[in-house]
Amino acid sequence: MATSLTNNTFRAFRNRNYALFFTGQSVSQIGTWMQRTAVIWVIYSLTHSASMIGFSVFAQQFPSFLLSLFGGVVADRYPRYKILLITQTASMIQAILLAVLILTNHYVIWEILTLSALLGVVNAFDVPARQPMVHEMVDDKADLANAISLNSAMVNLARLVGPALSGLVLQDFGAGVCFSINALSFIAVIGSLILMKFPEFKPPVNKKKVAAELTEGLRYLKQTPAISMLIYLLICLSVLIFPYDTMVPVFAKVIFKGNAATYGYITGGIGLGALVGSFLLASAKKDIDLRKILLISITVLGAGLILFSRTSNFVFALPFAVVLGLGSLTPMSTTITIIQIEAATNMRGRVMSFIAMAFFGMLPLGSLLVGNISQKIGAPLTMLCQGILALVIVAIFSKLLPKIKPAESEKAILQ
Repeated sequence: MATSLTNNTFRAFRNRNYALFFTGQSVSQIGTWMQRTAVIWVIYSLTHSASMIGFSVFAQQFPSFLLSLFGGVVADRYPRYKILLITQTASMIQAILLAVLILTNHYVIWEILTLSALLGVVNAFDVPARQPMVHEMVDDKADLANAISLNSAMVNLARLVGPALSGLVLQDFGAGVCFSINALSFIAVIGSLILMKFPEFKPPVNKKKVAAELTEGLRYLKQTPAISMLIYLLICLSVLIFPYDTMVPVFAKVIFKGNAATYGYITGGIGLGALVGSFLLASAKKDIDLRKILLISITVLGAGLILFSRTSNFVFALPFAVVLGLGSLTPMSTTITIIQIEAATNMRGRVMSFIAMAFFGMLPLGSLLVGNISQKIGAPLTMLCQGILALVIVAIFSKLLPKIKPAESEKAILQ
């Protein structure tokens, strides 16, 4: 029984390319979450402003919003693994520059924000190439949903380990060491990409102008409401709900009277919940109703936000942080799984670029909004309102999300 469950949960590892990718990304993602945690803590320690945290998120992710559609076109035109080699190398260089800046102790806020914006530019090309490439790594397409779920589990494991480790390193060694560890972690993912073997890339026969391809992608979304409605849902979540993490440092330092380690433990608790959610999704049956899972996870997120916002004791807050995590990244991973299954093959890169635009474009705007509101009415009340809004969003989209068979999306390919 246990062996059968294990084989079902990890069946995507039968694919060599995916196993290599998973191994390299597992190491790299831990470093990435260490860096994210350290950047936010450094900025909050320097400014003591929730608004500035929101602005730092804006600086990193808004460039992705501006360039992600172009990144989607690039991902559909060129070999995706080569794009990833370039973007991962660029991310490593960004981490090295950040480490040098902090270790030499000659830094100001605008320098950190500039390097964050540079990473946003890199991510605009990285995300549209990386997500569809999972499809290319899996030989047996029956393992695709499992591979995407395991991918989310890997990110969430890093979200558990990275922030907790970052909190300890920040407390004892400083942010420069966190950034240095992240820079070194990219060696693993770059090495795994070099070891992969793909069929010879065949570029599109008729390359259209970028504007024409973008227009084609928009028309495809209009003709495929099962995908476009998911993007609208993601936009609502990105603006109103997901930016709750801009307030976590405020809870750690002001509400719970803690330090960098406190912040790391809370973020690690969120990561633990997200990890559990991802493994539950990976273990799900192939014919499970993913839309129902999506709505349930948003409901759990709303409940977690309400419970966490009402807690002033750090120990009592940790279980609610796990609940938060359980509902945090599952909506994103479930949305990606649905779209990867339902999107037409020649549209996956562009569809993922729209997903990236919805997330990386709306999340920074939401972070600015939530950061400024929490500065005026306080973090606990702001988070309470977010929890209530999450439940309202579930009620609305439970009526709006269409139910179609995955095969129907292939019929929506444009003439």
